[in-house]
Amino acid sequence: MREWIRGGTGVAEVVLGHVERTPEALAVVDVLGSGPDGPSASWTYGDLHRRAATVAAHLRERCAPGDRVMLLYPVNRHFVAAFLGCLYAGVAAVVVPPPGGSQVQRRRAGAVVADAGVRLALTDSESSRAVRDWVAELRLSEVDVTVTDARDYADPADWRLVRTDEDSLALLQYTSGSTGSPKGVVVRHGHLAANARAFGAALGWSTPPRFGGWIPMFHDMGLIMQLVPALLAGTADVLMTPTAFIRDPWSWLDAIGRYGITCSAAPNFAYDLCVRRVDPERVAELDLSGWEYAINASEPVRMATMTDFAKRFAAAGFRERSFVPLYGLAESTVFTSATADRAPQVVRVDDVALGRGEFTAARPGAPARSVVSCGAPVSAAEVRVVDPDTGAPLPPNRVGEIWLRGDSVAGGYWLNEAETARVFRASSPGDPTEFLRTGDLGVHHDGELYVIGRLKEVLIVRGRNLYPQDVEHELRARHPELGNVGAAFCVPAGGTTEGEPGPDELVVAHEVRETDPERLAALAVAMKVTVAREFGVSAADVVLVPPGGVPRTSSGKIQRSLMRERYLARGNAGEGE
Repeated sequence: MREWIRGGTGVAEVVLGHVERTPEALAVVDVLGSGPDGPSASWTYGDLHRRAATVAAHLRERCAPGDRVMLLYPVNRHFVAAFLGCLYAGVAAVVVPPPGGSQVQRRRAGAVVADAGVRLALTDSESSRAVRDWVAELRLSEVDVTVTDARDYADPADWRLVRTDEDSLALLQYTSGSTGSPKGVVVRHGHLAANARAFGAALGWSTPPRFGGWIPMFHDMGLIMQLVPALLAGTADVLMTPTAFIRDPWSWLDAIGRYGITCSAAPNFAYDLCVRRVDPERVAELDLSGWEYAINASEPVRMATMTDFAKRFAAAGFRERSFVPLYGLAESTVFTSATADRAPQVVRVDDVALGRGEFTAARPGAPARSVVSCGAPVSAAEVRVVDPDTGAPLPPNRVGEIWLRGDSVAGGYWLNEAETARVFRASSPGDPTEFLRTGDLGVHHDGELYVIGRLKEVLIVRGRNLYPQDVEHELRARHPELGNVGAAFCVPAGGTTEGEPGPDELVVAHEVRETDPERLAALAVAMKVTVAREFGVSAADVVLVPPGGVPRTSSGKIQRSLMRERYLARGNAGEGE
């Protein structure tokens, strides 16, 4: 593979090289509408540099290198200029979603301000009123707000590049988190470059692709796996909003063909949503023949979803071998493992044995599940699967916690030494080598990494180990009237005759648009039958809620722990409520 990240180790220096060599090359596109005549707005690298230099000039007046600056933008080119301006000025970007209607989201952003020591927030005119209202509501008097697409707030001629090296702080990537205070992952310039190189090597790029998609920039998959590689490679990034995708999933696929996007990433649910909601008659309007890397990451990868998607969109030129199941997490900057240019690899395993931590082939007629490979770990990283209780390494085909080490592993949590030591400095008995504890369960099989689920989310029901994602997925597959979001969790059963707590029982909550009480009751009963038949356990309760009733993080991950807390707080509400 050719070296496609040229220049110094700092992202800013690399981008300035592109500005000098190819100022007219396309840098960023905002997709403002779908269809052949859909509007868009774009900047070249020269345009982007002038706007980033204006931001950097402003930051030079207001900040010192290493200060933290909050970015609150929708997905658009103004965010790209602000982010690059931060890198030019040597300050650390702290990217959070613009404050919306959710009080949880607004309070979380306030907690990030306090944790990171933010004194300056950047936004655009579209979000400025909401940002100023949020600052006033939380009484963040220490935070000034600058609207970066306004005129004359700084002179771009006054900017100066702050030299950075691989140890310079580039950004604080705050983890979504289901509970507790948000934690800022320390990402340095060296981490960004190493992660982008590993990403490119794993996918085998001879030349960098054109990136694009709808993943928000406050999500590491959007910022670090889409925008940063594009900036480092000197190629274009095509941006559309998550709202546009959710409103009409066809618009994402349309943008891929219309703008020549060759690498676009999304969680598994997005591919499923396209299958469910894109009218088959509209497939003929799409051109997906140039989509080389359809990355599936951020949540459990489902082979059934990829198979259905490939069949539905084959007429548009999509190839199943374009799918790239990928594993990563914020604490490793983002990317860890993937293998491209092949059909997804799947193993059918014994479900009961998997509950015992054994990865063995399924037996005829026995309960089984399909697990998709996330490819071979990159050569620059060491992946270890260990016993989560002892830290002892496990042999292939044994399920354990995934541990990582390598150049992409981030520098810990910002000003949180206790959590940094616990998560980033794990070691096995008799081996002082430090690893990152991911909290994910996985297994080595035939030299590849298979991710099973989250360690803390394993459900133990009547001696069976279940993974909540499997229960939720199976219910959606069997009951199409359900929405895309559900949460399976355990609660204590009623006390025994001796007054001790009984064994944990399974509860399933799921969003549904249906409102008729009789239909809801029938659906709840049918869901219980599905759980019993497919998993061999009984669901003690099924709770059906309207869209939005299952809490999620700002990046869209299901907050099962919070759903469990709400369920217990309201006294175990009954079916259909």
